[in-house]
Amino acid sequence: MPRGEIDEAWIEEAVRRYRRIESLQAEFDQAVATVEVTVRSPDGLVEVVVTASGRITDVRFLGPLHNRAPRDVAGSVRAAVAAAADAAQWAREKLHNETFTAYRSLTGA
Repeated sequence: MPRGEIDEAWIEEAVRRYRRIESLQAEFDQAVATVEVTVRSPDGLVEVVVTASGRITDVRFLGPLHNRAPRDVAGSVRAAVAAAADAAQWAREKLHNETFTAYRSLTGA
């Protein structure tokens, strides 16, 4: 193609790919907001449900608290919340890989 000419096919392909990226990003954003992961504290006392975005949606105590020291309960909560943060990060990475793996770059690489 002579210098200075516009490659309309390339432009159309770029626009098509851009729209596909926008669509994939919207799909990813929706999944991150709705996919939930459940984790427990190492002692099994506390269960936390977290979205892939990191929003905690539920906290449950799976055993009686009356025989436990407040410090121990607090430690279980902290451990479960830390595990929830790690689980949210894992879920985001998994969703990102699932959403964008099949996408090819504009260069075709």
